Amino acid sequence: MTTVQEQLAEIRRGCAELLIEAELAKKLARGKPLRIKAGFDPTAPDLHLGHTVLINKMRQFQQYGHEVIFLIGDFTGLIGDPTGRNATRPRLTPEEVQANARTYQAQIYKILDPERTIIDFNSRWFGAMGAAGLIEIAAKQTVARMLERDDFDKRYKSGQPIAIHEFLYPLVQGYDSVALRADVELGGTDQKFNLLVGRHLQEHYGQEPQCVLTMPLLEGLDGINKMSKSLGNYVAINEAPATQFGKLMSISDDLMWRYFELLSFRPLAEIAALRAAIAAGRNPRDVKFELAGEIVARFHGAAAAQHAQDEFIARFAQKSLPTDLPLMPVAARDAGGESIVAALKAAGLASSNSEAVRKLAEGAVRVDGEKVADRELKLPIGAEHILQVGPRRFARVKIVNPN
Repeated sequence: MTTVQEQLAEIRRGCAELLIEAELAKKLARGKPLRIKAGFDPTAPDLHLGHTVLINKMRQFQQYGHEVIFLIGDFTGLIGDPTGRNATRPRLTPEEVQANARTYQAQIYKILDPERTIIDFNSRWFGAMGAAGLIEIAAKQTVARMLERDDFDKRYKSGQPIAIHEFLYPLVQGYDSVALRADVELGGTDQKFNLLVGRHLQEHYGQEPQCVLTMPLLEGLDGINKMSKSLGNYVAINEAPATQFGKLMSISDDLMWRYFELLSFRPLAEIAALRAAIAAGRNPRDVKFELAGEIVARFHGAAAAQHAQDEFIARFAQKSLPTDLPLMPVAARDAGGESIVAALKAAGLASSNSEAVRKLAEGAVRVDGEKVADRELKLPIGAEHILQVGPRRFARVKIVNPN
């Protein structure tokens, strides 16, 4: 049986903040299934990998026997989440909300166990509440407290209008926790204020306050902005396997580790071993293959993932590289392999180490068709690679043992 500390260690994985951890430990120690809530507004028909950061965390709770509630905010979707907005968000029609909600249900079962997942809609209680009920909820919060929200505060100070119905959003989301008697609520870091409103309202209604677990906002493919369909830097979970694979292969080597942490189901020790392998000279592209393959297999199956990888290699590597280059042995200077800098010089693709370093910094170097910029990259002994500098200079090398 999993101990409380073991559960907490896995629950903390990748999370930005856990409030309050001691309270969660007490809840877990009771040995009863907890009610884990995460809400999603059906504002777009397709989920992307940024959404799955929360869904993956729900899956972890589910594996420990807890009750997972995937709450579709069909009522709050009519309001429109003002988080991070400098203007009022257009409201969706009820028909748009319902159409988007139906697509969510099919998509989440690619990650969550349907037998252990409760799907609920907050229109179930708000639809029957009426104006008197909403006024009662609104009476439990002040305008001053609402203006503590950074986005509301900025809009107020800059003279941007804030519609009254936008003030309702945190209250409505918070009351969802009361209606569901949630023990834990998950949300992005940008939702912290709303999640804490849920704790506050539960106390007002005589319930034990929920614990709040916030997850980082996943950076999009650009590595800068959060993943968003509107910015075009997203990977949708219902996209074709080849499209998903290609998009994931486009991320930077640094961003790859962020995706491993937040999206992969691999144990942390296994991810650490992959880091060590790259430090020892393994091509980061090969590790990125493993990440892309795991994610594509999750949504489309292992066979589709392998086919997507084969297609990617054929399209972006084999097609652009010459196949008739003579094999040039390059002697490694130590048992750990040879540095990319020394290999470029030995292959005649750079006249000096400094030129090799400069070409790496310029983004002009590729290994097996994959752009590299890390001057510390090592090519392991026994490996064969096609090195490229610029569009037309190639060398096929094999790293051999030092004499």
